[in-house]
Amino acid sequence: MAAPGDPRRLYRLVQEGRLCALREELRGAGPAGCPGPSGDTLLHCAARHGHRDVLAYLVETWDMDIEAANRDYKRPLHEAASQGHRDCVRYLLDRGAVVDCLKKADWTPLMMACTRKNLEVIQDLVEHGANPLLKNKDGWNSLHIASREGDPLTLQYLLTVCPAACKTESKIGRTPLHTAAMHGCLDAVKVLLQRCQYEADCADRCGCTPFMDAVQCGHIDVARLLLEQHKACWAARDALGAQAIHRAAVTGQDEALRFLVSELGADVDARAAPSRLAPLHFAAKPCTWPAPASTQPVSSSSCGPG
Repeated sequence: MAAPGDPRRLYRLVQEGRLCALREELRGAGPAGCPGPSGDTLLHCAARHGHRDVLAYLVETWDMDIEAANRDYKRPLHEAASQGHRDCVRYLLDRGAVVDCLKKADWTPLMMACTRKNLEVIQDLVEHGANPLLKNKDGWNSLHIASREGDPLTLQYLLTVCPAACKTESKIGRTPLHTAAMHGCLDAVKVLLQRCQYEADCADRCGCTPFMDAVQCGHIDVARLLLEQHKACWAARDALGAQAIHRAAVTGQDEALRFLVSELGADVDARAAPSRLAPLHFAAKPCTWPAPASTQPVSSSSCGPG
């Protein structure tokens, strides 16, 4: 059994929200400043698990620092925002937490909130001054991140409070429309095309269009929308001379290949220029292009297979 004041016991009590037991434990243990895993404080743990009463007790009784950062520079506000614990977010903001504090890779609490369908939390952060235009180390702002999650209500809200958010590109020139298309977020694609007036064939620095992203990740519904309602060019080429059919081949998207060949008339022997590689060559190569939408997206500088 853990001794009184043992950090592991303290963190377990906080995680479980056992405020009365925690009070008893801390009366004999002294100030609760012991760091936990990853340099977390008890405040990080309380915020992560949504225990507002424990959070308030630690702040108001033990004067714990609401701006304490762990080894990834996360503050308790990052934890509460990322998990959608609105009562904890509002408590921390009311106590004066810095709303745009940065964790590792320059992520703000608003960006963390945008990784989930957390509209109320997002609204609270923005109303306390969070800036949707701030970018992380990859050049993503909150709209990029919300586009990956694909919640149209969140996108509509961000674009209403900050219309300039859509005028953004990542460090390799990718727009929120690219992100939504890659992740198959059909409703998000519709909102972005309506509200941001993106060109359907806008290309990143690798020459990749949203249509290519949709096809290479198997999102035929998104590809159809871009093609039929926004006149996307299915035959466009990227910086390596590859077309959508090459990209679908390299990621093994059988349904997308049938769509391109049977419905659009794409040439199964189309050659990428200047390599002269056919889709079959791409299908046989190990995939080094961006992974399908089930994985976390990254802002890679790679433009194609190695």
